[in-house]
Amino acid sequence: MNETDIRNGYLVHGALAQYYRWYQLYERPDGGIENALDILAEDVVVVSGLGTAKGLDDYAARVAQLPGHWQNAHDVRDVQVSINDDGTLALNADITYLNAGMLESGSIRSAELTYTMAMTATDGVLPKFTEITISQNSDGTADAFVDAYADNRVRSLVHYWLALIEDPSRNPEPVREILADGFSLNFSSGAITDFDGFKAWLAGPGSQIEASTHVISGFSVFENADGTYAMTAVFDWAGILPDGNELVAKTRHNWTVTNDVAERFARILTVDVEVLEPFRPRAK
Repeated sequence: MNETDIRNGYLVHGALAQYYRWYQLYERPDGGIENALDILAEDVVVVSGLGTAKGLDDYAARVAQLPGHWQNAHDVRDVQVSINDDGTLALNADITYLNAGMLESGSIRSAELTYTMAMTATDGVLPKFTEITISQNSDGTADAFVDAYADNRVRSLVHYWLALIEDPSRNPEPVREILADGFSLNFSSGAITDFDGFKAWLAGPGSQIEASTHVISGFSVFENADGTYAMTAVFDWAGILPDGNELVAKTRHNWTVTNDVAERFARILTVDVEVLEPFRPRAK
């Protein structure tokens, strides 16, 4: 990771927040079409085995034709984001797609797919897709259907959170959308239990770094008995101080997440942070 990677980290997280949202309509159609259209540019072009859709109306009409009894899952195996010289973004991903309901035999259809996607920046940290091409690399069956909704839903939330707190504008207002009622953020600097406290943290400890980013590993999520999600992940953090020196640190995050499928994102209820490696100068 170089200095450019650190400074552009929030843009990458914003792109990934949108990417993982792409699957929500297919995995939980009851969430509604509006959130799916929200990630697309008005003149988007979507190319897949179903044909080519041009524009939001064309895409919405195509999605409406999908059988309601299908169950879909998208296991993201690899995803890469790059930023072009003109500020647009390119995203490439390889996934395993599972479908229950398509095959008359009752078998679970399995396909390896590659996504080639182009995105354009907006006024906020969330870009929009302008081009999406889905290529099929294999076609077969799987032993069982494994739902991927929770994983994709929570990953989208995590990347959006990171995009917002890494954004150099330090604007706290968009974070309201992803904080649940009664939230508690138990950071190493202390607990935050209201939005004023979050704004103070972002303007204080959160703003003492000129630029930063996080690399996520060890991600896991499962659904609790009450319908909330429990997420665990390790964050490798890298930051640049105002004097140009660089720091690194590593933490383990344990989150509780609430979810309403009709909202753009799930919401953070609790965050507990364990310091694995404290702040220290980055090795050159």
